[in-house]
Parts: sequence; C-alpha cells; structure tokens
Amino acid sequence: MTPALEEARRLLRLARRDQATFNLLVPLDQAPMAALGFHAQQTVEKSLKSVCTLRGLEVRRTHDLAALAQSLADDGCVLPLNIEDLRALNPFAVEYRYDDELVSALTRDALQTTVATIIRWAGHCVDS
Repeated sequence: MTPALEEARRLLRLARRDQATFNLLVPLDQAPMAALGFHAQQTVEKSLKSVCTLRGLEVRRTHDLAALAQSLADDGCVLPLNIEDLRALNPFAVEYRYDDELVSALTRDALQTTVATIIRWAGHCVDS
C-alpha cells in the first residue's frame, strides 16, 4: 500500500466517524442545525481531502469545501455534487459554531443527502 493510499484511507475513516456522529444527531429534534451542519461539513471536508490525497493533490489546511472541490475538478475528477452546493456547507465549519442566530437554507434532509452522496463517492474512489 502506498503512503498516499494509506493517508487517503485514514482520512476516509475520519470522515466516516464524523458521518456516524451526524447520523446519531439527525433523528434528535433537539439537535441544533449548527451541530448537524458542523458534522456534515467535517464529513465532506475529510472525504474531499481523502480523494485529493489519493490523487496526489496538495491538501491545504482549509475548511473551504469549494476550494477543495475545485482542486479536484481542475484535476479532472468528476464530483457527485456541484461546487455551489458544497460551498453552502462552508459556514458550518466555523461561523455557525460561534453564532447563535443560524440562517441557513439547508434542511436536515439536504444535509443527509449531501453526506450520504459524498461519503459513498469518496469510498468508491478510495476503496476501489
């Protein structure tokens, strides 16, 4: 196993850990959207970084999902979601964690769909 594949798999394991936490919170009505969005964003971020690592792309210390997705797209990678949809998760990384007035058009269902889609895609890329 190459070091890049090993690191990609590690990042995917971490993404799946965030997904597990997200999945535990989703059915709880009292779970705040900020917490759900944070774990959704983290799942997507680590998933994208796992595929970047596998493809030999630079993985910057960033929470900007659009930038990560653009790097993959520029490398010829076909993403399962459009970059603007991923950009909508960016505020959950930092801003919404420290803001008590969350204003997001995203719903629980939209977050679930995004998380499931990206983790399945990254798993296919990394585990195949």
